[in-house]
Amino acid sequence: MKISFELGAEFRDDGGKGASRRLRRKGSVPAILYGGKREPRKLSLSHQKLVPLLDNEKLYSSIINLKVGDVTQAAIIKDLQMHPAKSQVLHVDLQRVLEDEKIRIRLPIHFHGEAASPGVKTQGGVISHRIADVEVQCLPKDLPDSLELDLSQMTLNTSKSLSDIPLPEGVAITALVQGKDQVVVSIHSPRAEEPDAAAEGTAAAGTEAAAAAPAAAGGDKKAEPAKKDAGKK
Repeated sequence: MKISFELGAEFRDDGGKGASRRLRRKGSVPAILYGGKREPRKLSLSHQKLVPLLDNEKLYSSIINLKVGDVTQAAIIKDLQMHPAKSQVLHVDLQRVLEDEKIRIRLPIHFHGEAASPGVKTQGGVISHRIADVEVQCLPKDLPDSLELDLSQMTLNTSKSLSDIPLPEGVAITALVQGKDQVVVSIHSPRAEEPDAAAEGTAAAGTEAAAAAPAAAGGDKKAEPAKKDAGKK
């Protein structure tokens, strides 16, 4: 199987929120390793070594080699919890990977040929991406880095679905296995800009004011003769 990353880890026996807070104060990340027909094990990871990897898209769709002392274990990240206000990893869920056991993991979809597609290049259409990644299931040896979808032949008002994505041998999309196909990308005409509601309100107010002005002026003119008549008396 292809190993893309390596992370050092340590086993830990303590659990609970208090223990997790103490780990974080020491610069470690509480984690748990489960699956692979074995009991779950609590781990701690180095926050300093983990954070630089977070921006790498492949981290979440690759097999990681966990090294605990002289023992190594292949695993994938199943969940990663971040602090809501700062760049701090709060907890990581890891799943053991066995060579003869299928894994489920989300892979990014890479799109190619968008600008060259007739729907965009000659028909003035706009690309709309509905799905950016998808869960697949396969043996570890068959796991690709990503899925590729070619859009170069798409025309206006057409779409591509999960079933249109070419899959390497041994790889299946979980949603399709469950009988659920979904639109991944489409090309549609640009939507007409909606009129500004505020501008409409201003224009309407101006129209009403303009209509009311002649009526007010007419009322003043009618009052003048009455004043002149009163002066003659």
